[in-house]
Amino acid sequence: MTAGATARAAELAERLAAVTARIEAACAAAGRAPGEVRLLPVTKFHPATDIAILYDLGCRAFGESREQEATAKVTELTPGLSEPVAWHMIGRLQRNKAKAVARWAHTVQSVDSERLAAALDAAARSALDAGERSAPLRVLLQVSLDTDPGRGGVAPADLPALADRIAAAPALELAGLMAIPPLDAEPDSAFARLETLHTRLRGTHPGASELSAGMSGDLESAVAHGSTCVRVGTALLGTRPITSG
Repeated sequence: MTAGATARAAELAERLAAVTARIEAACAAAGRAPGEVRLLPVTKFHPATDIAILYDLGCRAFGESREQEATAKVTELTPGLSEPVAWHMIGRLQRNKAKAVARWAHTVQSVDSERLAAALDAAARSALDAGERSAPLRVLLQVSLDTDPGRGGVAPADLPALADRIAAAPALELAGLMAIPPLDAEPDSAFARLETLHTRLRGTHPGASELSAGMSGDLESAVAHGSTCVRVGTALLGTRPITSG
């Protein structure tokens, strides 16, 4: 291992310990067990070598946001992994990318329309038939907490119908909700709204227990409002070395 690689491994180990400590402290403050909240390292725009380091540090799930980048990383890393990894698609997904994503994704966290759900269901069925996956595709409904269409998300009023559609899809598993707080919102208020929506969803779909909320700057608030999965990029990996252009 080069000196640079050794230094990066030490840096990521220190950052992972710090983020884990934050999650544990947030759980304690909320009266929750630490095991109730999982860390999803957001590795988009970071190299596959960082994922390999985090894997060696015990991480077994990673979040990506662009199909082409994610597919390349999965292809590169999978042959060298001794244990399976749960790859999460957390970015906005175009329907024409559904077939590729269904081959490797454990979970798609950004489903916000019936058309996307239908495309993913068809793609997951094809992948199952071809032996490219062994289980239905887990999906989270991305709910919009603002009115900005550019950030994605289904309107809260349309959430029940979309949930029913996904629950009825043979190759999909309705796992829960995901949301990104509005840019100008106070996190506690936004996450309280999300918690209410999640409670309502579980009233009709008890198995949809996942609540993906909270990132580097607001994970404590999200944990206080029931998050089961915090998506952490910057606090864990630092600034992005690969541009998104």
